[in-house]
Amino acid sequence: MTSPDVGELAPDFTLPGIVVEDGEATTRHFTLSERRGHPVVLAFYPADNSPGCTAQLCSYQDELASFRDLGAEIWGISRQNQNSHERFARTKNLGFPLLADEKGDVVAAYGVGLMGMAVRRSIFIIGPDGLVSWRHISLVGFTFQSADTLKRELQLIA
Repeated sequence: MTSPDVGELAPDFTLPGIVVEDGEATTRHFTLSERRGHPVVLAFYPADNSPGCTAQLCSYQDELASFRDLGAEIWGISRQNQNSHERFARTKNLGFPLLADEKGDVVAAYGVGLMGMAVRRSIFIIGPDGLVSWRHISLVGFTFQSADTLKRELQLIA
């Protein structure tokens, strides 16, 4: 499946996820369309606790207050289950939602799958109107988009 282009309506979805804040894990379902009116950064990543994903998501955690100041949320999305996400969030002190796309339906809807079970490291910024305002899909996935890049793009839609 192809990825939605900038200016297109972002594919809606509901996924189970987990947030760990102040040592407390909260599980619930996250639905993209329920966040209309606020920007959402969808950060698709290959695997919990891998070196590249750890560096990426920890860098976003370091700037979480800045993202919130811009009215934006970050949602990490990968194919691992909620137990894996909880361990990852606890060990790395991640305080934003990690969503479990175990079946790969959302990965497919955003066109970021790679060779079956793999996920391309990809970012989609969804504007308050539900449209894709910016995206980056890695070909290989060793590098990631910096928090500064994401904040700059979010400022353009704020």
